[in-house]
Amino acid sequence: MSLIDKLKQRRSYREFELESFDIQLLIDAIEAAKYAPSGANKQPWTFCIIKNPEIKKEIRLQSEKIELEFYKKISNDWKSDLNPLKVNAEKPFLEFAPYLIVIFKHIFQYDQNHQQTKVYYPDISVGIATGILITVLTDLGLDILTYTPYPNLFLRDILKRPDNEKPYIILVVGKGSSSYKLPEITKKANEDIIIIY
Repeated sequence: MSLIDKLKQRRSYREFELESFDIQLLIDAIEAAKYAPSGANKQPWTFCIIKNPEIKKEIRLQSEKIELEFYKKISNDWKSDLNPLKVNAEKPFLEFAPYLIVIFKHIFQYDQNHQQTKVYYPDISVGIATGILITVLTDLGLDILTYTPYPNLFLRDILKRPDNEKPYIILVVGKGSSSYKLPEITKKANEDIIIIY
């Protein structure tokens, strides 16, 4: 199957098979993602692979606490838009998927003398690297769920990351459960999103 066909079939699983796989697959995929373009080649990213069950459980507990507050605050329209996706405040996949990749963006960096230096376009740079990582993981036959808790600084605390790193996204990685019923969704038609001049 071509990469384009694999990407067309990519779906977000919220339940994963319990069996693990060689962590080297993730390391190789990150190795590819690090070649993403970045502002002034600052490469403003850190990729944290989490396999430790206790850390995954702590991330789940903190995320669910935040999600409970989130669902109290959002509008009825927002809740209605989320209904077809069958999402709620419970995030068991954070604990039971084989791996989490927490991606941090650098809001500044330190030089060899521990002096602060600027980074440029960190959101765009990390977004491109994340897209490449998702693409490579998909090509390797893995399933990925993107998860963005907010506020998310608890991730920096749990993983003991420095103050110049801000959590960007969690990629939940594994093999989607064969018993999980994927929501029925459609994608926009090409003529609705592509304009040729």
